Amino acid sequence: MNAARHTTAPTEKLFGTVVPAMVTPMTKDGAVDLAAAQSLAAHLVDQGADGLVVTGTTGETSTLTDAENLDMFRAVVEAVGDRAAVIAGTGTNDTAHSLHLSRLAAKTGVDGLLLVTPYYNKPNQAGIRAHFETIADGVDLPIMLYDIPGRSVMPIQPETLIALAAHPNIRALKDAKGDLQSTTTVLAHSDLDLYSGDDGATLPLMALGAVGVVSVAAHVAPALYRALVDAVAAGDLTAAREHHFALDPVQRGIMTHVQGAVAAKAVLAAQGHIPSAAVRLPLVPATADELSLIRADLAEAGITF
Repeated sequence: MNAARHTTAPTEKLFGTVVPAMVTPMTKDGAVDLAAAQSLAAHLVDQGADGLVVTGTTGETSTLTDAENLDMFRAVVEAVGDRAAVIAGTGTNDTAHSLHLSRLAAKTGVDGLLLVTPYYNKPNQAGIRAHFETIADGVDLPIMLYDIPGRSVMPIQPETLIALAAHPNIRALKDAKGDLQSTTTVLAHSDLDLYSGDDGATLPLMALGAVGVVSVAAHVAPALYRALVDAVAAGDLTAAREHHFALDPVQRGIMTHVQGAVAAKAVLAAQGHIPSAAVRLPLVPATADELSLIRADLAEAGITF
């Protein structure tokens, strides 16, 4: 396997390093709330985020219309595009639709695209590679691939990722596979910027060479993720480990009781960062009992709501 090499300087991170996967704020009747999205984006950047994924999984992209996706891209670019990388979630299980939405997204001023493995269809590795390369050939924006077999069923095998890394527009990988051997092989044989796609794996993946995290729990603790990522980058493993353990109750609270977008919206709404915790079916809001569990976990980290 031959390593692919791009011309980007080693210290340049096109997508940032602390990258919340933003929720899509909605009004109580389920309409996308663009003003709230802009306010939330500014808050997250103020607290240490240097990139934002807009309408990814946590942004409920699968229940948004193309027009709503594009409105979100424009709104967040307008709010923080001069201070953070804005990454548009444009991946679907339909290659033609993904390419169409990606081309429209490119016109909104976003800095890059997040493309998830095609879900439900269960393509083989040749199909997965062709899907990503078709989009990368058709849009001149840097791309972050998203490998999450827990949602897509099909993993992107290391050999496929290494081959995809040769494409000049494919620059990064959000790794939520939970397979350290696969991660090691990809890092050893490509120059993809790797991001932890699992909040709790940020420290171990950065120890292997990841550059940062695309995070759900960073909605409620962006500064602490900033401290963790910066400590690893500075080579301070002791401090990084302390931050890692401090984040444990945050990650439990946001990621283990209800779906991440549901939990993040519940906390953000209670804290006043968004006006409503509304989600779209098939997601439903957290119950009082679920909120109590989330509240108890976050209280361990000194976060109240």
